[in-house]
Amino acid sequence: MAVPKKKTSKSRRNMRRSHDSVSAGAHNECSNCGEMRRPHHVCGSCGHYDGREVVASEAA
Repeated sequence: MAVPKKKTSKSRRNMRRSHDSVSAGAHNECSNCGEMRRPHHVCGSCGHYDGREVVASEAA
């Protein structure tokens, strides 16, 4: 059975885990209404994408 010969130090362990952190998601401002939306996604508040209305808004 594989058993470590030496104890892994906290520094070495944490260096290995340096890429596991979660980064904040990217968001852009909607060109139509100004709300924050994910890139390459339809705006959830107004239904616009790429300068045109893709989903009919609830207000209409």
